[in-house]
Amino acid sequence: MRSIIRAGSLSMLALVVAVPLLAVTPAAAQQSPVPFDAQRGVFTFATGLERALPAVVQVTTLGQSEGPSSGENEPRPISSGSGAIIDARLGIVVTNNHVVEGGRKFTVDMTDGRIFDAVLIGTDKATDLAVLKIEAPSVSSLGLSQIEVVNSDSLRTGDLAFAVGYPLGLDQTLTMGVISGLGRSGMGDRIEDYIQTDAAVNSGNSGGPLLDSRGRLIGINTSILSGGGGGNDGIAFAVPSRILMYVVAQLRESGEVRRGATGAILGSLNAQRSRDLGLGIVRGAVIEDVAPGSSAEAAGLRRGDIVTRIQNRPVSNAGTVAATIGIAAPGTRLDVVYLREGREGRATLTVETPSERLIRVGPEAVMARGASVRAVADGLQVFSVEGGSVAAAAGLQAGDLIRAVDGASVSDLGGLAAALDADAGLTLSVTRGGETVEISLP
Repeated sequence: MRSIIRAGSLSMLALVVAVPLLAVTPAAAQQSPVPFDAQRGVFTFATGLERALPAVVQVTTLGQSEGPSSGENEPRPISSGSGAIIDARLGIVVTNNHVVEGGRKFTVDMTDGRIFDAVLIGTDKATDLAVLKIEAPSVSSLGLSQIEVVNSDSLRTGDLAFAVGYPLGLDQTLTMGVISGLGRSGMGDRIEDYIQTDAAVNSGNSGGPLLDSRGRLIGINTSILSGGGGGNDGIAFAVPSRILMYVVAQLRESGEVRRGATGAILGSLNAQRSRDLGLGIVRGAVIEDVAPGSSAEAAGLRRGDIVTRIQNRPVSNAGTVAATIGIAAPGTRLDVVYLREGREGRATLTVETPSERLIRVGPEAVMARGASVRAVADGLQVFSVEGGSVAAAAGLQAGDLIRAVDGASVSDLGGLAAALDADAGLTLSVTRGGETVEISLP
């Protein structure tokens, strides 16, 4: 990362040396890779960014605070983050789910000092997104600003990026970096297809926009990768606008997100799995099983196939495939490229309406409540947990070995499927790291 900064600094230095700052001619300014303000004699991105900044807000979540109570039942601030107004006429604000989680009331602070109450329209844990609506007698007359949204599919590694938010208790703050990676996943059990940037993102930036050099929203900042202590190490992740706008549209329409399905039960390819399968690649999604009668079965996909591309996008792991399927409406046809016994094949998946069935049983795996389980030498192992699912919310993790359901031992997939086929809540006894853990599934 340091070499990138150093190279950029040298390029700018060469530019300044070749064209003295106070003697830039109009012709030279037009050829400059950085916008030039001739009146002030400085290079700047302010013109495009200033249009977006008034639409970046601070979101405060109020709930019941912990500790001794004074007898008053008024909610108190429990967390804060950032947000972006994407519809000024209706006062629609997008932020992170983890910013508003556990809240009873919400307020939105504007850059001009105004503060408004807001109501929660809906949340989506799988993408860590939430939508708020500003409450006011006539929102359309408030003179709110909104951010222009651009399709994140147009991004390229190396593009400039600007993170805006309210970090570390400070007022609105702008930081600059580059897009340092695209299609990032594998950071947890979520619908992941992140934009990676080295723009400084810290606590309080969550929910704030990631902007391009013209001030257009390309993503919503959601997390950082830290080596310890929670500080910024120059790697941050944002939900791309391609996923954002699909999720927001569904939340605004119905208050929840319903995702499509294909019947393919997926796991992630890693170095160990690659060695086990005798492959020469370490990126891709392994088809662990195919549900009978599903779209995946109709497309001819089989257990052991390695999906390497979907909709002409490279597949890093199962999260890439889940993200693409998760924002596709039922009936959408998705082109996939896969490897089978060393040979490349192609298929077309048709996205289906998610089944209302709690359980899907395949020849080699069982999928229930968002968890996929296969038989291994040690027992019944969870190999995948769908982001935002009931299983994920309950705390079930990939690698868990299921030993019992409601106190009754289970030793094969058929027995597990029968035990899980119940409308009432269940308690799973699982082995994790040599210890027994009880998981309650609603």
